[in-house]
Amino acid sequence: MSIRESDYLKYWRVIRYFIKAKYGLSQADLDMLLFLYSEDYFSKDKFGEFDELLSWDVNRFDRLLRDGWIEVFRKGTRNRKGIYQLSYKTERVISGIYKKLEGKEIPTSTSFNPMFAKNVSYTDKVYRNFIIQINKEIRDAKKEL
Repeated sequence: MSIRESDYLKYWRVIRYFIKAKYGLSQADLDMLLFLYSEDYFSKDKFGEFDELLSWDVNRFDRLLRDGWIEVFRKGTRNRKGIYQLSYKTERVISGIYKKLEGKEIPTSTSFNPMFAKNVSYTDKVYRNFIIQINKEIRDAKKEL
């Protein structure tokens, strides 16, 4: 492992690939959820501010709402905007990303990681081999402490 204290993003690409594969998220959807993670509550306007930076997807908000990534906190009325929040599922996924960036192992069982199934793409096989290597480094670093 590195002697640098802030080496969080070393395996970001692998962790990102794992999260996208496990939950079926696009890169833009994941970026949006990461942005909203620090927002306790948000409106469609706040969502739209960051959405302008991402690849165009007119249905992103509705899809994330329908798929349970965001949920209604307060319904909109004629006089008030609707307010939304991240769902419990999203909070767990994003906090899991941060834990993995901080050195928690990435799961290698087929029930928790679809890349470890038998019939996967070549790219998935390359990533899963790297995950095994990362997990070994994490275990070795813990032994040294």
